Amino acid sequence: MDAHAKSGNERPRSALRRFLGSEASGGIILMLAAALALIVANSRLAGAYFQTLETHVGGLSVLHWVNDGLMAIFFLLVGLEVKREFVDGQLATWQRRVLPGVAALAGMAAPAAVYVALNAGDAVALRGWAIPSATDIAFALGVLALLGSRVPVSLKIFLTAVAIIDDLGAIVIIALFYTSDLAFGPLGAALAGLALLYALNRMGVASLWPYLLIGAVIWWLVLQSGVHATLAGVAVAMTIPLKPARGRPDDPTSPLHRLEHVLHAPVAFGIVPIFGFANAGVSFSGLASGEILGTVPLGIALGLFLGKQVGIFGSVWAAVRLNLADLPAHASWRQLYGVALLCGIGFTMSLFIGGLAFDGVGHLGDAVKIGVFGGSLLSALAGWVVLVTARPGD
Repeated sequence: MDAHAKSGNERPRSALRRFLGSEASGGIILMLAAALALIVANSRLAGAYFQTLETHVGGLSVLHWVNDGLMAIFFLLVGLEVKREFVDGQLATWQRRVLPGVAALAGMAAPAAVYVALNAGDAVALRGWAIPSATDIAFALGVLALLGSRVPVSLKIFLTAVAIIDDLGAIVIIALFYTSDLAFGPLGAALAGLALLYALNRMGVASLWPYLLIGAVIWWLVLQSGVHATLAGVAVAMTIPLKPARGRPDDPTSPLHRLEHVLHAPVAFGIVPIFGFANAGVSFSGLASGEILGTVPLGIALGLFLGKQVGIFGSVWAAVRLNLADLPAHASWRQLYGVALLCGIGFTMSLFIGGLAFDGVGHLGDAVKIGVFGGSLLSALAGWVVLVTARPGD
C-alpha cells in the first residue's frame, strides 16, 4: 500500500469498480444459468420446470416472486449504483457524463428504431420496442474480463458508465410505458413512505434497518398500485444516505456504501442467476422456423447486434469529431468499436422488459427469448473477436 493510501485520504471506489472481478464472475454464472435453463426446458424435466414456475405461493406464482420480488433487490442495487456514480463517482461531473451519456441515449434509440422498422403495423409486436435497448453489464464485463489487459481501463470505465445510464433509461421506460392502471390509494401510501425515508435521510439517520423495513412496506404498496414493483427498489435506493451525519462525503462507512457492498455478491451470484434460470427456458419442441425468423425475434436480435453498435459507435464518433468529448484514454477506434459491440449483450434487462411487454401474450414469450439469445450471442462473439485482434494503434 502506498503512502497516499496509508494516509487515509484515498477516495474509496464504488462497489461496482471495486468488484469488477466479481461482476464479471457473476456474468459467467449467469451464462451457465441460462444454458442450464435451455437444457432443462428441452429435457424430460421440462414439465416439472414450467410447472414449478407457475406454482402459486402466497398469492403469487414462483415466476412472479422472482420477477417482482427478487428483482426488486436487483433494482435496489442498480439504484444505489446510479446514485453513487452520479453523486460521487465516474458520472459526478457534466464533463464525465457527456460521452457515456450521448452513447447510452443513442445506444437505446437506434435499437428501438430497428425493432420498430421491422414490426411497423403490428400493434401487439410494437409493445416490445424497448426490449433491444438494454445492455447487460454483468455479461459485458464478463467478456471484458476474459480479455484482461487487452482492453484499457478507460474503456472498462466507459462501458460501466454507459451501462449505468442505460439502466437508468430502462427504469424510466418501465415507469412510463409498462405501468398498468393505477390504484391511487396504495400509490399515495408508497409516496408517503418515500417521504418518510427522505426525512430520515435529512435527519442524518445512518442505521439501515429503518430504510429497509419501510422499504419492504413500500415494495408491497407499489405491487398493489399498478406500478411495477421493482421500481420500488430504485425509489428506496435514492433515499439511502451517501453522506453520514459525521465524516467525509466519501466515507466508506456511509449507509449507501455499506448496503451496496452487502448486496453485491447475493445479487451477482444469486438473484441474477436465479432470474436467468427462471426466464431463459424456452422449449424448441415443435417450434417452427417461421417463429424463429419472425419479425419480433429478428427485430430484437438485429436491434441488439446492429442498433447498439451503430448508435454507440456513431454517437461517440460524432461527439469526438465535434470536440464535445475526448476518446477514452489509451483506446483506439477499433477497441471502442469492440466495446460498442459488447453493449449489444442485453440479456437480463431485455428479458425483463420482454416479460412486461408481452405479459399474457404467451406465444411471443419464446420469441423474445430467441431474439435476446441471438442478438446477445452475436454481439458477444463479434465484440470478443474485434477486441482480441485490436492493437492500440488501430
